[in-house]
Parts: sequence; C-alpha cells; structure tokens
Amino acid sequence: MSKKRILLAAIFHETHSFVAQNTTFDDFAIKRGEELLQRRHDGSTISGFLEVAEAENWEVVPISDYSATPSGTIDHAVFEQFCDELEEGLVKALAEGGLDGIWLSLHGAMVTTRSVDPEGDLLARIRAVPGAETLPLFAVFDLHATMTAKMAAHANGLIGYRENPHIDSRDSAVRSARMLARSLAGNLRPKVFVRNAPIIWAPPGTGTADRPMRDLARQARALEAQNPDIWEISTVAGYAFSDVPDAGVAFSITTTAPEHEANQALDALERTAIELQEHGKPEEWDLDAALSEIKTKSGGPYIVVEPADNIGGGAPGDDTAVLRGFLKHGFTNAAVIIADADAVAALAGAKAGERRKLSIGGRGSPLGAGPLEAEVAFVSRSDGAFTLEDRNSHMVASRGIHIRMGASAVVRIEGVTVLLTSLKTSPNDLGQLRSQGIVPETLFAIGVKAAVAHRRAYDPIMAGSYTVKTAGPCTSALTTLPYRRLRQPVFPISHQRT
Repeated sequence: MSKKRILLAAIFHETHSFVAQNTTFDDFAIKRGEELLQRRHDGSTISGFLEVAEAENWEVVPISDYSATPSGTIDHAVFEQFCDELEEGLVKALAEGGLDGIWLSLHGAMVTTRSVDPEGDLLARIRAVPGAETLPLFAVFDLHATMTAKMAAHANGLIGYRENPHIDSRDSAVRSARMLARSLAGNLRPKVFVRNAPIIWAPPGTGTADRPMRDLARQARALEAQNPDIWEISTVAGYAFSDVPDAGVAFSITTTAPEHEANQALDALERTAIELQEHGKPEEWDLDAALSEIKTKSGGPYIVVEPADNIGGGAPGDDTAVLRGFLKHGFTNAAVIIADADAVAALAGAKAGERRKLSIGGRGSPLGAGPLEAEVAFVSRSDGAFTLEDRNSHMVASRGIHIRMGASAVVRIEGVTVLLTSLKTSPNDLGQLRSQGIVPETLFAIGVKAAVAHRRAYDPIMAGSYTVKTAGPCTSALTTLPYRRLRQPVFPISHQRT
C-alpha cells in the first residue's frame, strides 16, 4: 500500500487592530520546505502533526511556516506571498504524485490591510485549486481565534486548543492530525459548523480554570459524549482586539452528524455563554492600591499582572507604569521585563557595576506612562537566547522551545532589577528570567506583562497575584475601544451604549 501524501503548511499571527504599527515581512520568521520537518521535537503544533504523520507512515509535503509575535495589522503582501507559495506547492504536489489530505497550523485571529478574514480566504483559495476541492482538510487553531462561516465552509475539521494558558497546543495538533487519519481510514468527510455568540471578553476573562470558560468546556465534553458523530467541539474565547465582524466568543463543531444536531449543540452552548457573560468581565486593581497592599506583606514573590501591556495580546511590552510603581512605593528585590532595543543598544560597552543615565521604555504606545529617565547600574548582557523550562509553555505553539529575546541587558534601578530585551517576549516561562541570572523564586515582587498565559509558570511559585489597571492597547475596558466593524449587538459593547 502506498503512503498517504499530506500537505503541511502554517501561518500564525494574532492581529491587534488598534495598534498603529503594521506587521511586515521583517516581523515574520519564515521556514520553508525541509525546515518544517526539522521541527519534529520542538514542542510546537507542527511537531505534534509530525508525530502523527510518522506514526501513520504518511509522506509529508511541507510548504511554508510563517509566524510572528502578536502585533498590528499584517501588510497584506505577507499574506499574499504565503498564499502564493501554498498554492504553488499544492498545484505541484497534485501534479507530481497527488495528495490524500491537507493539514494546517493556524492561529485564527489574523487581520490584514485588505482582509478581515484571512484564514477564511486562505481555505477558500485552497478549495479553488483543481483537485483540492474535496481533499480532507484539517487544521488546528488557537483558543483566541476569530471563527467565521467561511472558515467552516471550506474545512473538514477545525480543532482548537482547550486550555488557557495554552499548555495543550501540541496535544490539540495531535488530536487534529488523528482526526485527519480517521477521515482517511474510514473515507469520512466531516463538516464544520460555527456559531458566533453575541459576546466579546477581554483576555483576562478567558482563563479556562475559571468561569465562564470552565463551564463551557465541561458542557462541550458532555455534548461530545452524548453523540458519537460529534468528533470535536471547540469552545473559542475569541480575540477582543481584532476589529472584525466575527470577533469574540464562538463555538466550532466538527461532525458527521446532520446539521440540525450540530445546531442543537451550538444552541445549548450559546445559551450558556449568554447566561454566564458577566463572569467574563475581569476585575482589576488600581495599581497604587495593589502595591500598597503588597507592601504590608512578607515573603513573595507577589505577581503584579499588567494586561493592558500584554505582549501575548499584541501590546509593545515596554510600558513603565509598574516599574514606576515599584520605585514610587520603595520596593526592593523586585523585577520587571521591558522590551526596548534602543535601551539595550545604549548600554553598549558598559561594564558590570557601571552607572549610566538611561531612557527606558514608554515609546511603543501613546497610551502608556511614557519613557522613564533613570540612572541605572549595569549588571550583565547576553544574546537573549534561552530554552523553555516547560515544554508545554503557552508560547511553544508556534515558536517551539528555543526562544530568542534578541540582545538583552540587565540593569538595576534602586531596588528594582530590569531585564531589557530587544525583541518583545511573552513572560510565560521562568527560564526567561533565570537565563539572565535572575532567580524568580527569590524575588519579593515581579511585574508581568500578560493576561492569563503567565499562570502556568508563575502560579506555582507566587505568594499572591494582583491584576492591575494601567493604560495600554490591551485594556480590559473594551467599551473604550473604537470598534468600527464588530457585529452588533455584542456584550458588553452594545450593553454599555444602550
């Protein structure tokens, strides 16, 4: 029996519509051809697919893998180049030996300068290629995706992560690839049905250990158990900072059941989401109030979480509000991480213990606290490369276990240690600090630019956690954002305006 031939491609970006800077070719890490096959053991979604491909004895036809850190709207030329490469590879593969299936690794929340539904456009372009119209097409996607009817119409299986933090991205890819194997083995062609609920939640309200996502996941598993024709139900938290019609909470069913049965399950999930919609609104501390309370405590570390500058949500990761707060309240033995390539460059030639005046952060967004001018004591520098301590870290899905922060430097300002990185890097793994000689367990307080993704790393070591309000592009105050294209009505946007 000849090997099944499966085409593999990936494009991964979470697009923040309210960030001014566009995301260009320079921001993407691009791998092609055999480079994709080299990801076999790096913990990524592609690695998960390759594990199944090896077990199934598939011949993998690798095309391209485009990935960038969450950031502003994508220059459409990047998306067009990816699509052109995929289409060219697809046509060639069909002509030179045929294909038995297609598997894609997606994020699901892309927006380009010309498209509000790039993933839907991508799947439609694949189906338009002669010979690809009926091939089994399965994909894995992020829990914070934007689900659309166009995506559903052109796929046989759309399988989302179940956990936030995303500790199961590889596992979800394995599940998706096994469903492709099931489709091939039984000559089955499931369909995908999507339902967009009239709700949008800020990222801090979408942790899967908490309500409402916990309740929705339990209901999804129960519905799967009741109907063997339902292959998978994905409860999608959505991405609040994509200003597109279908942003927000959604549900995706991959099934061989009749459409009316799929709709019954979707109806039940939507009703539950609406009943629990208030539980998705996060509660956040005033920064000064949080720091004042922390000052009364002992031990540590106390985690000060700053969702408005959430790197994993597309913010610049350079706001100085928490750093200023630590200094104002006289914190010692505290640390923050700030993305600032200019500050790292300004420390060129500095020696350990040397003191320099430095402008730190505050330039990535006009909303934040602005640059901090301070005298710093130089501690160390590095190339910023480190390996994740946790192979299931939230950030492993597209980047794998080997992370690069770019040229980095550690400085101290009074009692606060500041790790400066050239590339913004989500604080989702303790190896980030430890690689720079900072031992997180010994600190009194740590500023974390995240929403939920950090919990996998920081919850086991923390003495307490405080999510604080600051000004920034990933604000949880969604009613303050200038949505133009979002469908209506959507809670809490329409609720606030009525």
